[in-house]
Amino acid sequence: MTARAEALSHLVSGIVDNPDDVRVREKNTRRGPLLEVRVNPEDLGRVIGRSGRTARALRTVTQALSDDDVRVDIVDTDKR
Repeated sequence: MTARAEALSHLVSGIVDNPDDVRVREKNTRRGPLLEVRVNPEDLGRVIGRSGRTARALRTVTQALSDDDVRVDIVDTDKR
């Protein structure tokens, strides 16, 4: 796991109620690096935040830690 993925995992783990369920996976796509964040479905709202403010802040911090243009996606794993 890269330093930016570890940093993102650490930040998200501090926000959620179930930090053991936090998974950050890094992928290389045509558009550049992508970090996929998966959390317990109960914590999804905490990671996104009101009007997406928390997600936007996580993206800003991750971008600041990265040398290149990295995208952060928060993946909804709830299969209701």
